[in-house]
Amino acid sequence: MRRLGKTRRTVRTARGSGRVAAAACGAALALLTALPAQAHTPGPAAPHWDLKDTGTASVRFRGLAAVDRHTAWVSGSEGTVLRTTDGGESWRNVSPPGAADLQFRDIEAFDARRAVVLAIGEGEASRVYRTEDGGTTWTESFRNTDAHAFYDCLTFFDRRHGLAMSDPVDGKFRILSTGDGGRSWTVLPNDGMPAALEGEAGFAAGGQCLVASGTKDVWLATGGAARARVLHSSDRGLTWTAADTPIPAGDPARGVFAVAFRDRTHGLAVGGDYRADQPSPRAAAATGDAGRTWRPAGTPPPAYRSGVAWLPHSRSAALAVGPTGTDLTTDAGRTWRTLDTGSYDTVDCTADLGCWAAGEKGRVARLEN
Repeated sequence: MRRLGKTRRTVRTARGSGRVAAAACGAALALLTALPAQAHTPGPAAPHWDLKDTGTASVRFRGLAAVDRHTAWVSGSEGTVLRTTDGGESWRNVSPPGAADLQFRDIEAFDARRAVVLAIGEGEASRVYRTEDGGTTWTESFRNTDAHAFYDCLTFFDRRHGLAMSDPVDGKFRILSTGDGGRSWTVLPNDGMPAALEGEAGFAAGGQCLVASGTKDVWLATGGAARARVLHSSDRGLTWTAADTPIPAGDPARGVFAVAFRDRTHGLAVGGDYRADQPSPRAAAATGDAGRTWRPAGTPPPAYRSGVAWLPHSRSAALAVGPTGTDLTTDAGRTWRTLDTGSYDTVDCTADLGCWAAGEKGRVARLEN
């Protein structure tokens, strides 16, 4: 299926008080809003992506877990996992041993020491690893043995409870569940999962095709079929409802690639057609009713986008990223405008305004003022 290879990140460690973080976010948002459209080379006082030297130019990072402004994990091709604890000034290669042939497309971090990473692929290529010592050692906690399964994304509700999703098996999306922080996993019964459409699957593009908000709500993004849908569960993956989105589908390369929810009600979806030579009209949508209905953006991003994240402490601002740039909305997804043309696949923000992005050629950046 589509294998491009989280918001999403529901397990956070925030630095500073809520008032200080909110004030910082307000100031940064004001600057972002004041930027002219397509401000590709902002001045030193304007918020902009500050590229960090990861020393891994051959790796494409599609997995990203931001803990705070100082700590972040990235995962990607060549079985690579990196971690920084000093704001990206230095990176430690903490890749699991013997994993060079794996594609780590999603990672979730609880703090600077504990993280869970997902490798995608058919059959036994889909695996989950967990570390409790900052990546010094890893334990393989799941290996897929079903040749028909292909896992795309994972997410956590809290430090114990999480889910991973596979493309449809026997006509339905398959859901893995953990209740012990990723140490063990169980396939959930599929009685409450709607039937998949013909050709429908998830996109392992930026770790945001499965996202949670709060203690029980989770959303699953799809594409490849006649309609691009978002499925919602309010009971940690036991039962699901499906809703159509206005994002175009009808082709294996098109659909919803990423979703982000700032609470259990308000969400954003982005996607399009990942092929560089194909247009991506109506590449964004928003919901205000937990995903039951979706409205198209009046002014969508100009091209395919594979990652999206709400700015913390804001009810209306979010960033979307893709290979051709970064876009900002300040009206909860109604309109978007381009801020930067650098290539990124995924984006993640934390409560202390630690917004990070990652992508091809070892690119990782942090939003700076």
